Amino acid sequence: MNGSLASLVCVPVLLPLLAAGVKLAIGGRLRRLQSLISLVTLGISLAVSVVLMVAADTGGPLVTELGGWPSPIGICLVADRLSTLVLVVSSAVTFCVMVYSVVNAYDEQEHDAPMAVFHPAFLVMVAGVADAFLSGDLFNLFVAFELLLSGSYVLLTFGGTESRIRAGATYTLMALASSMLFLIALAITYGATGTLSLAQLAERFATLPEQVKLLVELTLLLAFAIKAAIFPMSAWLPDSYPTAPAPATAVFAGLLTKVGVYAIIRLEALLFPGGPVSTLLMWVALATMLAGVLGAVAQTDMKRMLSFTLVSHIGYMVFGVALSTVAGLAGAVFYVVHHITVQTSLFLVCGMVERRTGTTSVTRLGGLMRASPLLAVLFFVPAMNLSGIPPMSGFLGKLMLVQAGLAKGGWLPVTLVAGGLVTSLLTLYAVAKTWGKAFWRAPRPDRVGQVVESEEHTGEDPTITTTALPAALPLSVAALVALGLSFTVLAGPLGALAHRAAAELMAREPYVTAVLGGRP
Repeated sequence: MNGSLASLVCVPVLLPLLAAGVKLAIGGRLRRLQSLISLVTLGISLAVSVVLMVAADTGGPLVTELGGWPSPIGICLVADRLSTLVLVVSSAVTFCVMVYSVVNAYDEQEHDAPMAVFHPAFLVMVAGVADAFLSGDLFNLFVAFELLLSGSYVLLTFGGTESRIRAGATYTLMALASSMLFLIALAITYGATGTLSLAQLAERFATLPEQVKLLVELTLLLAFAIKAAIFPMSAWLPDSYPTAPAPATAVFAGLLTKVGVYAIIRLEALLFPGGPVSTLLMWVALATMLAGVLGAVAQTDMKRMLSFTLVSHIGYMVFGVALSTVAGLAGAVFYVVHHITVQTSLFLVCGMVERRTGTTSVTRLGGLMRASPLLAVLFFVPAMNLSGIPPMSGFLGKLMLVQAGLAKGGWLPVTLVAGGLVTSLLTLYAVAKTWGKAFWRAPRPDRVGQVVESEEHTGEDPTITTTALPAALPLSVAALVALGLSFTVLAGPLGALAHRAAAELMAREPYVTAVLGGRP
């Protein structure tokens, strides 16, 4: 059964690329057809990802060798528990974001933008994400990152405004620096081992001198730390993401940094389990959590505040990896799944706030609770989830990491646990302050452009003039919020799947056997 399903592993990568080519051929014509192709493509990818996740969980990793070339000669895609789990979540998120952009008539708002490239660029980026999750060798992982860059740069600079071009230049320089480090690591690895296959490297690294292993590990970690926005390589993110259009910002925040985290999880568990870098990763995780959340507390713009919380919560995931235990990895995997959904939801809500009011500055906002109660709820629920309010999935993910840290023992893991709790409290303060000023308080006439009385309002507190949102627009965000809440209801099965994925990662043998099949 798994043998017949293995041919589906390439679908989440190749189908979006094929659809992107078709849409480029269509050009700027037939926009409804453009939207339909995008939604059908992402819907099929989501369905295939669910099938692959069930098959990988019940029957072991699925492997497909593109072009019929056996690994490690050809391109190998591997669907195991970890890759399929994050693939399902990313597919669900990108589908909801595409629905959001279609309902929002996003293309029509960007009058000066090249309309024919938005949907293809989005699909190319989706293909790059899927390729990164499924890649079975380091060079194909490098190609996946470059595919991501090509699509994400177009989305980041969509519309060609000065701020977006500036942010796109910063993002591209960061990505190129990371890619150069990645290439250097690939050259060292291939020179030392004669292969870039992850399965072969898991075996051959055991015979390498410790100095060579450490050099490769540190170079790869540095490259992935830039992509994942891990402190101190995170300065580029708060200035880059908030300038992008709402759908692009949401996908960037929810997914792109997690691709870097995924690469760190995969390589640390498969190639460098329990290595000497674990202590360094713990310190980096602590610095990332605290630096990010302190930056979030100081912000007066919703999108910048969320960008800094994005950085801080990457620290939780690095914390789980640094523990080098099954429980720690399981907590990291659970938190990745939770954070992809919640962070995307919050940035989409910011997009609706900006469309409705023309700003995301909390010093200018106010009264949105009265103007749009649904919008207030859609921000409040994932914000509390992000903060880790019981019994939401954010709390459960943090609880898994706290338990893993205490079980590990030692003063440094316990210090990380304390740092994680402080970060959670400060996150709650940051999002509560933002929600209170933007949604709960009455608007201030001297700071909010035009102020008028609503038809229903008869008191003294004025309400701000706003642009009505399409009636169906909140539905895509509500679906993402519901998905985040479902992780609480399904915490038992999801946590168990995360533990099985972590155990499979730490065992390494199922992955190696599935790819090589007894070949050296």
